[in-house]
Amino acid sequence: MPRSRWFVSFLVSILVFGISIGASPQTQDRSQLQAKMESLRAQIEAKEKVFLAPSAEDLDAFAAFLRQSDTGMARLMPRETYDGKLLIRGGGAYYSFARLTNEYGYGSDIGLEQGQLRVGFAGANFGFLTSLGDLAIDNVTAEHPGVSLLAEFKTPSTEPDAREQQRRTGAGFEADGFFYRNLLPAVLNTTYAVRSVNYGVSDVLVVFRVTRRDADGSLTLLWKILNKFPVPQLMQ
Repeated sequence: MPRSRWFVSFLVSILVFGISIGASPQTQDRSQLQAKMESLRAQIEAKEKVFLAPSAEDLDAFAAFLRQSDTGMARLMPRETYDGKLLIRGGGAYYSFARLTNEYGYGSDIGLEQGQLRVGFAGANFGFLTSLGDLAIDNVTAEHPGVSLLAEFKTPSTEPDAREQQRRTGAGFEADGFFYRNLLPAVLNTTYAVRSVNYGVSDVLVVFRVTRRDADGSLTLLWKILNKFPVPQLMQ
């Protein structure tokens, strides 16, 4: 047999052998494969929780503050970088102060995308954000000049009124020297107040401070709930 034909036959044999090996997993029991996939998913989810958690250094630095009631610390990932790359819905770009989760769709109160903080994400839900500047979070109460408007706001119960608030916060407005909108730049060492309305889920007034921006674009927020209002219901 000529050397070239022998070489072709050799390659064909290798290819057939490779295909037989590659096909062997198909003969595995499907229930075993499902169990392995579920185990891998559980491992990845556990790793993601660690990945999304604030650093131990930050938790230690603010330990005294975090011992107070209705306080916490959370990390926001930039949506444009991580959405679709992590198992968690929304890529860790969202956080619910009421439900203490980064997973989108569970009453998300704040989000991060393209360097912007945002409130109000689905349906008739809406919210107000305002920057209080470089102010210690411990010094902020519901009586603060930039927060009192949010504290006194009466959540509408009809969809037309809720949609009107969406338009209002989308355009932004100024009151008593503070600017309110549903979207503001995320600035390091800056304190914000947010009133987030999620119909059927929660209505909260929160003050938070951006304490860290990491190399991956993620932000660490130190937060305190100033008020939890009755769960809003939307009438048609």
